[in-house]
Amino acid sequence: MNCPCCSGKTFEECCKPYHSGEKNAPTAEALMRSRFSAFAIPSGDYLMETTLPSKRKYHRKKDLQEWGERNTWTKLEIIDKPSAYKVEFKAFYIDEDGEHQIHHELSTFKMIQNRWYYVSGEFLE
Repeated sequence: MNCPCCSGKTFEECCKPYHSGEKNAPTAEALMRSRFSAFAIPSGDYLMETTLPSKRKYHRKKDLQEWGERNTWTKLEIIDKPSAYKVEFKAFYIDEDGEHQIHHELSTFKMIQNRWYYVSGEFLE
């Protein structure tokens, strides 16, 4: 199957090694792509594991899993990478009412012990 992150690669050669724990994402962008894939599949476990440990208390795995399940994730577009720690993207999806939606965000990431984590996101537009 094609990877949901729109890399043009198969899931097996793109995001699956990160989801399975075989490898860690080498860049903030790779982590962001793998998190988009985790919403599309969905994998609330992976989304929690890749959230900065000190920020996990603000999220619930069940909510992340359900948001992935309720929506059909159709496309990821990387808009900008203003630094090694920030990625601006648009995630396109169809919500539970059949409406087309765009989630536009500038995400911040942090590397701890050679592993990237999602810190927070600023909604744009």
